Amino acid sequence: MTSGRRRLIICSTAMGSAAVLLYFMPLFHVVPLEVAGQRSVAATFDPVAFVDSFWTERLLPSADRAVDVATLVAAVREDRQAAKRAHGRSVGLGGVYYYFVAGTGRVVAVEKNSVGLAVLDGEQQVQVALETGNIFGNTLRDGTGLLDVNDIANSQDFNALSSEINGRIEREVLPSLRSMAVTGATIRFVGCAEIVDEDTDLQPLRIVPFIAETP
Repeated sequence: MTSGRRRLIICSTAMGSAAVLLYFMPLFHVVPLEVAGQRSVAATFDPVAFVDSFWTERLLPSADRAVDVATLVAAVREDRQAAKRAHGRSVGLGGVYYYFVAGTGRVVAVEKNSVGLAVLDGEQQVQVALETGNIFGNTLRDGTGLLDVNDIANSQDFNALSSEINGRIEREVLPSLRSMAVTGATIRFVGCAEIVDEDTDLQPLRIVPFIAETP
């Protein structure tokens, strides 16, 4: 074999190997602009900043949209399904639904992780329990109807909102609620209730508050 032919074979082999290597390990990827934009948004999503803005600009001003809790309690006693149709909010295809409520009640029970309120005149029975322990789940995120999963780039970021909202309630709302929770005291509150089992979650109505104050 001549030296020229040998060099040609070596060069051809090297070029073929390089082509195979570049195929499996390309120097760059072509990504559609829409996908690249979504990745950029996802990479820069800041749940703390989002919730800061959401809390002051949307959540607190939404309090006047909440159903009066005394009205709801009376409606639930009369007809659970009618109350659900009139005031409930469902998310997804499951049986879980939410109530967005506001009202004033008298403290009639103080437990380790909740404060029991009587919201109907002349009654001593607990109709509403304000949560005061660690907050889990998506009750506040989903209960108001202000946030939609389609508005967030991905489900991981949407779940991060729940964690940040719950943490903010634990840090900024619950300490003052626990301090004012004295039997006989009057508390004004705004929050959401998640209904999974109507037999346990409606009697009393368990509420995660984002406002709790003395009237």
